[in-house]
Amino acid sequence: MRVVRGHDFEHLQLAASVLTIGNFDGVHRGHRQIIAQAGLLAADRDVPVAVLTFEPHPLGVVGSRRRPLRLTLGEEKITQLAHTGADIIVVADSTPALLGLTAEAFIDEIVVPRFHPTHVVEGASFGFGRGRTGTTELLRQLGRASGFETFVVEPVRLQVEGDEAALVSSSLIRRLLQDGRVHRAELCLGRPYTLVGTVGVGAARGAGLGFPTANVESPGQLIPGEGVYAGEVHLSGTSYAAAVSIGTAPTFDGSVSRVEAHLLDFDGNIYDRPIRLDFHRPLRAQKTFASKNELVEQITEDVARVRHLYHERTVVLGQSEVLP
Repeated sequence: MRVVRGHDFEHLQLAASVLTIGNFDGVHRGHRQIIAQAGLLAADRDVPVAVLTFEPHPLGVVGSRRRPLRLTLGEEKITQLAHTGADIIVVADSTPALLGLTAEAFIDEIVVPRFHPTHVVEGASFGFGRGRTGTTELLRQLGRASGFETFVVEPVRLQVEGDEAALVSSSLIRRLLQDGRVHRAELCLGRPYTLVGTVGVGAARGAGLGFPTANVESPGQLIPGEGVYAGEVHLSGTSYAAAVSIGTAPTFDGSVSRVEAHLLDFDGNIYDRPIRLDFHRPLRAQKTFASKNELVEQITEDVARVRHLYHERTVVLGQSEVLP
């Protein structure tokens, strides 16, 4: 797998490729279906799958008030795209000049000379060029004139809320996470939602209660809604079940919202170390307790539930590895 960034993008010139273009925030099941289809077309023609994405998010560059909270930051997005089977990941700088190209100019000046695609594979809602005015139908027309075919992939729909199947999208996943429904977001992502960051200095209240926590800092990434969750922490190649609290510690009249993870069966100093935090299930809402003793009793119960859920999940994943 090859990654092309920044200045190197200006000199990129592939002999041929099957190309897909997008922000790919979250690299969810819909994105993966697009890249999988690109892989099938590429295998038939013995050419690489090229993924063109943009950093920072274009909506932030053009000054839109609709700039979304990110599901996957730059390096994590590259990691997830690599897992989908992309052969070449091109991360273009979201400059005003690039984003200001018309749809026609984007194809003529960027897509054709740098990627020489045999196919461009996109979802039905794909938009490109200045103001995302280019549609899949325009892409087909421009492709016929430029020598590539356009393949439009049907959207992925899942029953994640209510009785009707919902269109899997980054927007849906953001809403599910903000509502605390991390297990539903996992269905759409095809993997747990993960915060990627470092361990910062917290208020040390957990240690005083007998449950020390890692204060997870992940600037710029969407934080799930307030509540207590069952999760899993990945630290230096080792995984630990974790009871995760998101909120302001209302029992202590806190004012700063924090993400605090208590790692089960772990003892050590991990300040300033990189950390990955997966969210598996919501456990309960945040609440104010009348005393520290009541809070400790509740945390003890939370930890027991996390341990049980982690064991169940480990068993299921272990069985799935040997199923036909």
